[in-house]
Amino acid sequence: MLVDVPEVKYARSGDVHIAYQTIGTGVIDVVFAGPSTSHLAVWWEWPPMADFFRELSKFCRLIMFDKRGVGMSARAVGIAPLGERTDDIRAVMDACESKSAVIFGVSESGPMAILFAATYPGRTQGLVVFGAQACAHKTPDFPWGSTDEEWEGWIRREEREWGNPAFSREAAIAMAPGMKDNAEYLQWYHRLVTFGASPASAGALSRMNREIDVRPALPAVQAPCLVMAPAGSKAEVEMNRFISDQIPGSRFLPIPGASHMFPADPKASAAILEALRGFVDELPSTQETNRTLTTVLFTDVVGSTKRASELGDRAWGQLLGRLYDLANVEVGRFRGKTIKTTGDGILATFDAPTRAIRCASAIRGQAQSLGLELRAGLHTGECIFKSGDVHGMAIHIASRVGDEAGDGEILVSSTVRDLSIGSDIKFRDRGAHSFRGVEGEWRTYSVENS
Repeated sequence: MLVDVPEVKYARSGDVHIAYQTIGTGVIDVVFAGPSTSHLAVWWEWPPMADFFRELSKFCRLIMFDKRGVGMSARAVGIAPLGERTDDIRAVMDACESKSAVIFGVSESGPMAILFAATYPGRTQGLVVFGAQACAHKTPDFPWGSTDEEWEGWIRREEREWGNPAFSREAAIAMAPGMKDNAEYLQWYHRLVTFGASPASAGALSRMNREIDVRPALPAVQAPCLVMAPAGSKAEVEMNRFISDQIPGSRFLPIPGASHMFPADPKASAAILEALRGFVDELPSTQETNRTLTTVLFTDVVGSTKRASELGDRAWGQLLGRLYDLANVEVGRFRGKTIKTTGDGILATFDAPTRAIRCASAIRGQAQSLGLELRAGLHTGECIFKSGDVHGMAIHIASRVGDEAGDGEILVSSTVRDLSIGSDIKFRDRGAHSFRGVEGEWRTYSVENS
């Protein structure tokens, strides 16, 4: 099938190449992050989808990309955790010289868009999500997710039946019930998913998705936000209303119909385009962005008082100076920022929890090379950066987590663990703790490998 496909370019996100396209010349940039499986060329083969993108590009510069592991982006890289996948958005924006943009996350990419907006407020002009889910697994306080058994059943089917036309047809109809007799749509959807992912990558993506929980990030979103869901799907309305209720100042908008693949319904497509145009037109020219979702790391030398006594003040100070120098190198290598030293440790901040954990492990290794033992505590929460320092309850919680760490242990809060799901980092439950000066109980996890 010959179609007019915008030029595909590549951005570098770490060692991974991310395929992207741009179309339109509007003043506002809109970054479109589509459902779990995508393909930049196949997107344009279905006229309703191509028409939606062209209409959207009439009032913005539309930036589209395939996430790592799917479509035309690097495939043999596995499925990265959510925190690292947000880097793909940042890398594509850098390649397009986009300082800030409206991040438009659809379906599975909704949580990624939310996390990006919370982590990079200075680069998020607005946040739009459609048919998203803040938490993928069913819990007592979140009844809209799926159970472990439901997830396992679906993943087994994906890995066994991916590429089978009957399986694609079933999924296509679930996405757009009104299109069950539309042969063009059903054929296109089959091409989209089979060209977009392999059975192994589809299964790996679902395994990562099943653990998504960005609920802690929702209150940290500062940008103007529009949340949409198909009005004909009660579950999607409830899930997305929950998202909207948790984001300060967010607006919730039900969209006509029951289609998750919204271009399949002309009324839904028109309603979304109208809402997006109004949202873009009303964006403020400036906004305060000193608050951001940040992972905080505290390190502490085990038995420092005894070692200082043994070595003497001068030798101890020289040893600590060498440790600080090595730690600062590691913080920079993992794209963090050293805020200050804390007696015999450091306070550093990071934009992704997995990088913070790996940095803590690297600093621990450097300390061991100097004959020192280190412990570390990490928490992810909303922080305020001001005058070269960082403030907020997240700092106190990270410090308290560090106080609970054993000799040589890297201990993290449940928030850090939840936002690291999908990585190869293994955690061991260390139970719930009550922290001095902090309300409630906090579950902590020991890092078993990093």
